[in-house]
Amino acid sequence: MWQKLRAIEAQTRNRSIAESLFCAPDRASDFSLCVDGILFDYSKTNIDDETRKTLVSLAEKAGVKERRDAMLRGDKINKTEGRAVLHTALRALEGGGEDGAIMVDGEDVIAQARLTYERLKTFARDLRSGDWPGKGRRITDVVNIGIGGSDLGPAMALRALGPYADGPRCHFVSNVDGADLRDTLHGLDPQTTLIIVASKTFTTLETMMNARGALAWLEQGCDAPMDQMVAISSAPDETDRFGIKRENVFGFGDYIGGRYSIWGPVGLAVMVAVGPENAAAFLRGGAAMDAHFATAPLDENMPVLLALVGLWHQKFCGYPTRAVIPYEHRLARLPAYLQQLEMESNGKSVAMDGSPLAHGGGPVVWGEPGTNGQHAFFQLIHQGQDVVPCEFLVGAEGHEPDLRAHHDALVANCLAQSEALLQGRGLEAARNSLISKGYSRHDAERLAPHKVFAGNRPSTTLVYPKLTPYVLGQIIALYEHRVFVEGVILGLNSFDQWGVALGKELADGLIPAVAGGDLPEDINGSTGALLRYIHVCRKA
Repeated sequence: MWQKLRAIEAQTRNRSIAESLFCAPDRASDFSLCVDGILFDYSKTNIDDETRKTLVSLAEKAGVKERRDAMLRGDKINKTEGRAVLHTALRALEGGGEDGAIMVDGEDVIAQARLTYERLKTFARDLRSGDWPGKGRRITDVVNIGIGGSDLGPAMALRALGPYADGPRCHFVSNVDGADLRDTLHGLDPQTTLIIVASKTFTTLETMMNARGALAWLEQGCDAPMDQMVAISSAPDETDRFGIKRENVFGFGDYIGGRYSIWGPVGLAVMVAVGPENAAAFLRGGAAMDAHFATAPLDENMPVLLALVGLWHQKFCGYPTRAVIPYEHRLARLPAYLQQLEMESNGKSVAMDGSPLAHGGGPVVWGEPGTNGQHAFFQLIHQGQDVVPCEFLVGAEGHEPDLRAHHDALVANCLAQSEALLQGRGLEAARNSLISKGYSRHDAERLAPHKVFAGNRPSTTLVYPKLTPYVLGQIIALYEHRVFVEGVILGLNSFDQWGVALGKELADGLIPAVAGGDLPEDINGSTGALLRYIHVCRKA
């Protein structure tokens, strides 16, 4: 299939996407899919019927259906760590998904997750109502300390759900740079602040340093600091050592990866801010996408099609990056969230059996919200020599009816950008446009090459009715399953992340030297010189 797809791409690479749309009036409907209110349009790509059929055959041959079913029933598909992959179980707790038992090592994952979920809801309701911790002081602010999935997920979701946030104010600390903690705590009252420490192992360097700093801050300003600290962790011995009460610890199984953990206890800050009812709607949206992914034929399956379009562009067209451009200010953190989801999952060089990947790993993912990106990197996207497929997201409606004109302009810009990427502008059109604006023929000839847009650049557009908790759940689950499908087809394990370990190990060894101790004997010349210069600067 790989060879056939390469041959198809070679035959069609110079074909005009715009002409394909013009010559086939039904192309927009034939190359789009609407599921539960979300429309995915991939008609502005060079994919035709034959390409799509062959891509779907590639997915079938790779065993996407079989691997999907194995994941959903709790098989240990994370082979390198010997773990099941069951973040989908966390969103089956509010209906809309399979709520029967899922057994892993003799334990009912669903039953365990439901018990924790009920505890989370009670905790969030008590905190929001002022009944917790029962000391007569209402919690006004929550500080979530975590990193990676323990930060990116809740921070992204809370910003996305801003219109629904009517609980305590939530803040996020992730960077080990002391400025992050200091700036976040500045202006907060220790007596009315809850600290959530989110670390699965409760040993993560950055998180635990920030947790100790936050504890010292609480100790200076309140009588019982441990009453105002909560742990999201599956390491009760470590949380005991830190001093956090067992009733304030919420754990989750090793079948939940960090970047997939927003659906469970890691989402506590979000539940506190928007309330258990809205958090439940978020879960239902994810469960609805799960049900579609689990049952729809591959050629009518939104996560599968999203994955196949991405693979087509990266592996066959040779475009190494993709830009995610949400035309939704509240999705400003979505590109960063998807960077981790995609690149930590599929940024691999070896297959499941440890052999080199035959076709390489996943793409570079980046982006910013529109319209800001239009005034930053869109110059390169439109006129640069490297083609960057764009994935646009936009809501049909916003949350500000009194600012409808703003949203109209936002949507118009989103559609215009995909149109500009498609149509482009040739030399003659650029010359005529300049002349029509009053430029002399000489100046028009001189400037016209600078006004040329190559066009024929692919994009997809995801349109949703309005950014609600339910819709956000749909979107996140959609991208999670997309990453899974890509990983299966590429033949890698999307659920480990060994690549983050080496730098952490080396950092642990360098901390004493940075603090002023002797340099390690095996340190290289460059790092040694950098450390010596840092010491000189500190002594100046």
